[in-house]
Amino acid sequence: MHSQVEVVEIWGIPIRVHFSWLLVFGLVTWSLAAGYFPHDYPGWAARSYWAVGATTALIFFVSILVHELGHSWVALRNGIPIRGITLFVFGGVAQIAREPGTPGVELRVAIAGPLTSFVLAGLFAGSWLLVRDIPILAAPAIWLTRINFMVAAFNLIPGFPLDGGRLLRAVVWRWTGSLRRASEAASFIGQLVAFGFIGWGILTVLGGDVIGGIWITFIGWFLQNAAAASQTEATLREMLRDVTVGQAMTRDCRRVERGARLDRVVHEEVLSAGGRCFVVTEAGRLVGLLTLHEIKAIPKDRWAVVTVSEVMTPADKVTAVDPKTDLLGALEKMDDANVAQMPVIESGELLGMIGREQVLHYVRVRAELGL
Repeated sequence: MHSQVEVVEIWGIPIRVHFSWLLVFGLVTWSLAAGYFPHDYPGWAARSYWAVGATTALIFFVSILVHELGHSWVALRNGIPIRGITLFVFGGVAQIAREPGTPGVELRVAIAGPLTSFVLAGLFAGSWLLVRDIPILAAPAIWLTRINFMVAAFNLIPGFPLDGGRLLRAVVWRWTGSLRRASEAASFIGQLVAFGFIGWGILTVLGGDVIGGIWITFIGWFLQNAAAASQTEATLREMLRDVTVGQAMTRDCRRVERGARLDRVVHEEVLSAGGRCFVVTEAGRLVGLLTLHEIKAIPKDRWAVVTVSEVMTPADKVTAVDPKTDLLGALEKMDDANVAQMPVIESGELLGMIGREQVLHYVRVRAELGL
C-alpha cells in the first residue's frame, strides 16, 4: 500500500488513492460503457456511453469512500483515531489506529459501513423513481442502487476482515469476554470464507469465465491474507499481554550533546556505531530527541555548521512513555504519534528508549524460548 497519493482530507483523515484503483476504475468504466449500458439502454451515442460510464464509476467509488467514512465517523465519536482511508483495487479500507475498547464499540463501528451503503442504495433508488423517464439519468441511478446494496450485503458476510466478520467478533467477544478468542474465531471463519472464494473462482475459470474467475480468486486471496494477518496480530497481542515498557526497553541509549555538529554525529554515532536515534541530554535530563529524519532534512553541505540543538525535536514536543505502561499501549501511542521510538521517562529522568525494534527483539526472544 505504498504506491498511493493523498487527494483530500476529511475530518482530519487523509484520503488516499492507490495506483491500483486506476485499473479498477478503468475496468468498471469499460464494463459499463461497452457492456451494461448499451445492452440495457440501446441507441445512445458512443461518447454518451463512455461519459455516463466514467461518471457512474466515479460515483461508485465515492460511494465506497462514504462507506468507509461511515466506519470512521463512528470510530472517531468513540475516541478511536483513523490514520487514513485508502481506495485501492479491492475497494476501500479505513486504517483504524487501535482496537475498539469494548464489544459494543466494535459492533457500532463495524455496522456503520453496511448501514451507510444501504442508505446510499435507498437514496439512489429514490432518485431513480424521480428520473426513471430520462434514460441517461435513470441508467446510472438504478445501477448505483444495485451496486451499493451488493456492497452492503457482501460486507455482511461473516468473515474477517469484512464488516460481517467484525460483527461476528463483537458477538463472540461479548459472549466469551475475550478479544483474543473472538479475534481467533473471526479470523478462522474469515479464512474459511476466503478459501471458499478461491474455490469458487477456480470453478468459475473452469466453467469458461476466465476473467471473472480470476477476479473472484484474487478477492479470496486478499481476504485469506487479511484474515491470517489478523490471527497473527491476535497471537502477538496475547504474547504481549501484561508486558510493560520497562521489560522491553533498552537502557543503552546513545546520547549526544546539544552543541555537537551534525557531521560529527553522522560519522561517529551513525556510520561508526550504527545509531539511528539519539537522546539529547543536559545534566542527565532529556532536552530533545534527534533521529535520522531530522538529520536528512538538512543539506549535507551544512552538516559541518549545524548543531544538534538546531534540528532536534525539543523535549516538550517529544512523545514519551512511562516504564509501567503496557507494551501494547506504547505501540498504540507510537502509532498515534507516527514515530518509531519513544524515550522512557520516570519522574523527569530518562531511563531508556522503547521502539519497534525493541518490541520485535522481545517477541523473537520469547518465541525462541517457547514462552
